[in-house]
Amino acid sequence: MATPHNKNEHRSLKHGLTSRQVSMISIAGIIGAGLFIGSSNAIAKAGPAILISYLIAGTLVLLVMRMLGEMAVANPDSGSFSTYAARAIGPRAGFTIGWLYWWFWVLIIPVEAIAGADILHAWMPAVPSWLFAFLIMIVLSATNLVSVKNFGEFEYWFALVKVVAILAFIGICSAAVLGIWPLAEVSGVQHLWQSGGFMPNGFGAVLGGVLVTIFSFFGAEIVTIAADETANPKDKIRRATNLVVYRIAIFYLFSIFFIVSLVAWNDPALVKVGSFQRVLEVLNVPGAKLAVDIVVFVAVTSCMNSGLYTASRMLYSLAARGEAPESVRRVSGSGVPTVAVVLSTLAGFVGCFVNYAFPGQVFGFLLSTTGAIALLVYLVIAISQLRMRAIMEREGTEIAFKMWLFPWLTWFVIGLITLVLGYMLVSPSYRYETLLTAAVTGAILFIAFLRRQPVASPRTRHRESRG
Repeated sequence: MATPHNKNEHRSLKHGLTSRQVSMISIAGIIGAGLFIGSSNAIAKAGPAILISYLIAGTLVLLVMRMLGEMAVANPDSGSFSTYAARAIGPRAGFTIGWLYWWFWVLIIPVEAIAGADILHAWMPAVPSWLFAFLIMIVLSATNLVSVKNFGEFEYWFALVKVVAILAFIGICSAAVLGIWPLAEVSGVQHLWQSGGFMPNGFGAVLGGVLVTIFSFFGAEIVTIAADETANPKDKIRRATNLVVYRIAIFYLFSIFFIVSLVAWNDPALVKVGSFQRVLEVLNVPGAKLAVDIVVFVAVTSCMNSGLYTASRMLYSLAARGEAPESVRRVSGSGVPTVAVVLSTLAGFVGCFVNYAFPGQVFGFLLSTTGAIALLVYLVIAISQLRMRAIMEREGTEIAFKMWLFPWLTWFVIGLITLVLGYMLVSPSYRYETLLTAAVTGAILFIAFLRRQPVASPRTRHRESRG
């Protein structure tokens, strides 16, 4: 008879997420604080032509999601692209990209907690920022530990707030552009070509803007991880992937279009206060700062919530494949990989502690190691899909959700990402982060080779047994 311990170890994740929760999670994955605040830096770099940067980056993400969707619909898995890479490219590839992805999110978790803490500290200066950061992490980790349904419910409402905020922003800006917003002192879209034209800093700045904006979309792939914990995951993945194009168009392109139409791209206040807040200030919307602060707080806590979920599921998947300690596979009665959640949370706590104990030093260095991870993940997804299609066709697997114009678009994405990574490596602005990402990748790959070396192949074991 199996012991309770063994039973616990072999529990699997449950279908605890509802359809509405997965739908909102797929939306939340591409709406972070980068849209509300970080977009101002991208606009300052490329001017109104940042619209082209967002269009290029959005198209790349759309193609990558379609490739990931093809593999995920055929085989839903909480390890997502890490599992597919292990099968299509090799175990070391799955091991390396899985741990890289976990590394990315456990560093993003404290970043978002610190950003949220700074907002709360500005509202309540008597409470130290570090205390708010730790409280945010404790609350969200507790909700993740109770059940996946709790995570889904928190993320549903977080996403709903972000969606309503963006739609309200688009509505107000539309009225201002048409000249019917009563409080506005500006109207029309003249800022698109004023102050040096549509492309004031040249096409090179547009390409640089792509590198800034591509990371805003990172997180769209979370839906392929979350869908494994819902009923009918294949339908959810297919639907979410098909809707990516509309979400990119509505949430990003429309918002950025109105920002560069109503505010001069070189307005110093744009970078200082953030793009959304500056537009609302120009339009004389009452309580603009408070409204944006609330939405940004929701955005960063949402990103941290989904980051903790994603990191824990990737860690659980690695353990299920024997790529992480066996204890990480433990799943609670409510279907939560508790050890994976706790370890990911502890890593986030370490990041917070390092940030406050050594401000501007160690944590900044660690965060720089994530500079090119998003592009590496996209590259692995593209290569995996290229090879997985051949495997599925050879095995006679039905491919219900196909990549467009295969293999030409897949090769195009592989070539484009390779060129961008090469540009980052030679560009003084991105070389440092790229080299650090390469160093971390190399270290994980080295560990993958070390841990595989002692394991004899079946052929070797057979030969030794005969000898």
